Order: sequence, then C-alpha cells, then structure tokens
Amino acid sequence: MTVRKAWIWTTVAVGAALSFVMVLVVGVYMVAGNLANGIGGGSVGLAKNAVPAAYATLVQKWGNLCRAINPALLAAQLYQESGFNPNARSPAKAEGIAQFIPGTWAAHGIDGNGDGVADVWDPRDAIPSAASYDCKLASYVKDAPGNPTENMLAAYNAGAYAVIRYGGVPPYRETRNYVKTITTLAKSFAAPVQRLQPSRQAAGAIYYAQKKLGTPYLWGGNGTPEQGGRFDCSGLTKAAYASVNITLPRVANDQYNAGPHPKRDELLPGDLVFFSHDPTDSRAIHHVGIYVGGGYMIDAPRTGAVIRFDPIDTSEYFGATRVTEDGAKALPTTV
Repeated sequence: MTVRKAWIWTTVAVGAALSFVMVLVVGVYMVAGNLANGIGGGSVGLAKNAVPAAYATLVQKWGNLCRAINPALLAAQLYQESGFNPNARSPAKAEGIAQFIPGTWAAHGIDGNGDGVADVWDPRDAIPSAASYDCKLASYVKDAPGNPTENMLAAYNAGAYAVIRYGGVPPYRETRNYVKTITTLAKSFAAPVQRLQPSRQAAGAIYYAQKKLGTPYLWGGNGTPEQGGRFDCSGLTKAAYASVNITLPRVANDQYNAGPHPKRDELLPGDLVFFSHDPTDSRAIHHVGIYVGGGYMIDAPRTGAVIRFDPIDTSEYFGATRVTEDGAKALPTTV
C-alpha cells in the first residue's frame, strides 16, 4: 500500500509539473506577441557582474572616453578578443586582454596606470589603450557619413581609409559581420533601461527541457545516443535552444553572454539562469538552468541526480540571460 501511494503521488506531482510548464509555455508565446521592443536608448552602463570585478571599474571609466564608444561596447571588444584573459596570446602574436599586436601596441599603447611603463600584459594599461585606440580611429573617420560607432568599428577591422573611401562601413562581408557582432554582443554587457523583449524561441526551449525531466545527469553529456540521452547542465540548455535553431556555446559561462540580462524581478520563462562561486565574476559561473517561472528552473544539477525542477533563489544565484538569436551568433567560437 505504501508503494502504491508513493507511485500515485509521484504520478500526480509529475502531471502537475508538466501542466505547470505547459501553462508557462502558452504564457511565453502570449507575452512574446504582446511586449514591444527590447533594450531602449539612454546612457549605457554595464550590466551587473557582466565584466569581472577586477576590470569593471576600468571598463566603466575608459568606456566613456569618447562618444563613439561606451562601457558595454568596450567590454564586448575585450570579451571578443580574449574572454577577459590578461594572459591571452594568439597565433597571430596578439597579446594581452585587448589582443594588441606588437606594432599596434608600439604606436598606440599608453601608460594607463601612470607607473611609467606601458605594459601590454597589464590590464590597467591595455584596457585604457583599447579605449584610446578606438577613439583615435573614431577621430580619423569622424567626417564619414553614418553611425560614428559603426564607422569606428569598421575602421578597426578594415582601416580608416576604407571607411572614408566608401563613406561609411565598407561593403566587405568580414567588416560588416564584425560591426554587427560587436554591436550585438555589447547588448549582453549593457544594463538595460527598459523591459526586455522575451525570446520567441523560449517556449520551444522549455518544451524540449521538460521532455527530459527524469533523465539521469552525465558530466559532459550532450544527450547523444552513445551517452544514453543524458546531459550535464550546459549540455541541456545548449540542446534546448538548439531545438529552436539557436546555437549556444557549450560552456555555461559563455552562454551567459548570449543576450541581455534581465533583473531577478524581470525574469520570464525561457531565460537562462546562472550560478557562480564568485558573485562578481561571470567567468566563474559553474551552473545553468532554464527558468520556468515561480522561482523555479529545469536543470541537470549534478552526478547522481536527474533533470528536475529546482529553485533558483540560492546563495550562488548569479543572474540571467534572455537568449536572442543574434546574441548567440555574436559569441566568439572560443574565448
């Protein structure tokens, strides 16, 4: 009798949970159809904890060096270049957090911290130098028609002469993709000033995740047949959004930059929710789930557990991301 009662209660609980999710799925579609526009205009600040605390003050300060840049745009460039790694070194011999090649550093590196040395490996010099270089490029193309920020980014990629010659962003595919990538990625570092538009793919991602409830966890799991259809946390969120044709990075802390960041009281079903051992550093994120409403997420929590509903309000709650197709496409393939 005890076993039978347990089975009945389990069946009722799972049925109620699935009904709860389906109500949320319908709600997401309704909200997605009714809410207008996404991030608004106004002055641009950094989203809370989007930039590692060690660099946030520098990015906020130097991101306001000239009108063509802002802190979120500068953060996007640093993330795109190095993933905020001050020791990054590329095969092309680009160095440091801002990935200056030696010749460009020799011409444009500055002593940002005033210690008498311009050191490409010191973020206190490299971040100010990146902002200064952006502003110099903006000054070179200031008379070109079009958006000053887009023209500056185009000059960074293709050279100032090309921007002047074509009267704005030149018709080079690589350059136009670069401009779009950085301006889109900047949205994931900006503090929104208006309510964020929900993702139209959010409901489909939730639907996928809820079908995996009860599946055993597997570290490194991507849900392949060879893995018995099992997932880890970021494998589940990646697969959920892949089911609606949005490609996310494999690692949780990179998924954090796939769109803008709603506040806790602005969460909508389908938002990704993140958890970190360090509340000031998005690069320290170690867990992710898919928010379903009511303070709960669907997640693959740990070895020995199954995909399930869990509360999000824990001591390690870091923040959330409203995934967008453009935001996901803007992410570097490796950071």
